[in-house]
Amino acid sequence: MSPNISHINLKVLVMDTDFFALQAINSYLAWDRRTRVTNLSETLDGMWGYIRRTPLAELPDIVILDSDHLGGPELLKNAIHQLQKKIEDVKVLCLAQMIDPPLIEAAADAGACGFLLKQDVRLQIAWAIVYSYNHDFIVTTEIAKACENLFNHRIRYAKVLPEQREYPELTDRIRQAIKLCVVEGMPAHLAADEMGISLHTIRGYIKEGYRIMEAYDETEYPVDMTPQERAFMRFTAFADENQAPEEPKSRSEDTSKNGKKSS
Repeated sequence: MSPNISHINLKVLVMDTDFFALQAINSYLAWDRRTRVTNLSETLDGMWGYIRRTPLAELPDIVILDSDHLGGPELLKNAIHQLQKKIEDVKVLCLAQMIDPPLIEAAADAGACGFLLKQDVRLQIAWAIVYSYNHDFIVTTEIAKACENLFNHRIRYAKVLPEQREYPELTDRIRQAIKLCVVEGMPAHLAADEMGISLHTIRGYIKEGYRIMEAYDETEYPVDMTPQERAFMRFTAFADENQAPEEPKSRSEDTSKNGKKSS
C-alpha cells in the first residue's frame, strides 16, 4: 500500500557533481511536501562531511547518488555500503546520465533501491522516491531495455517506473503555460512575455489547466495545499498502473486557500 500523501516527510540528501542537475533536483523536490532536501553536495567529501556532523534525527532517509562520476562499479558499491553502514535503514537511489550495465549491476548488488536515467525521470523525481518505498528495485524504461539480458535477480525483476499521467484535454499551449508558471515558478507576466501572449491569456491558460487536471485526478490532498502545489503534483504524477484512463470527474469547488510551503 502506498504511504498516505499527507503523512510522508522524507529527508533527502542529494549528491551530484553537476551543479545544474543538483539545483534542478532540489527545485523539483521543494515543490513536493513528501520530500525535504536536507543537504546538497557536489562531492563525496562534502556528502561525508555533512553526514559526520549531522545529528542522528536529521540524517537522511534517502540519498540520491550521482553514479556516473564515482570512479566505476567498485567505488559505487563502496559508497552505497558506507552509506548503509553510517545511516540505519537508509535508501540509496542512483541517478545517471548514461546507461552502463556494470554500474547498474553494482548498484543492485550493493542494495540500492533503484537506478534511474536523469533524462527519463526528470520532473517525476519525488514520485520516483516515494515509488521506491513500495518496490525492491526500480528502474526507468531505457534501463530496463538495456539490462534485459543481465542475469541479476534484482534487475530482472525490477519495477519499471510508470509513464507520466496523461491529460488528453491539455493543449500544447496550456502545457507550456503550466510548465513555465508552475514547474519553473515563473511569474505570470514573464511567462506571458516568453510565450508572446497577453497576461490575461496566460492566466486563462493556467485556470483552464488547473480545471482539466483536477477533473482527471481523484487524489485527496492536504487541505492546506495550494492550487499551485496540487497542480505541480498532478502535472508530474505517474499514470495509474492498475486502471484504464478514467473519465474526468465532475468539477468541484476548490476551498483550499492557504499559502505554499516554504522550501
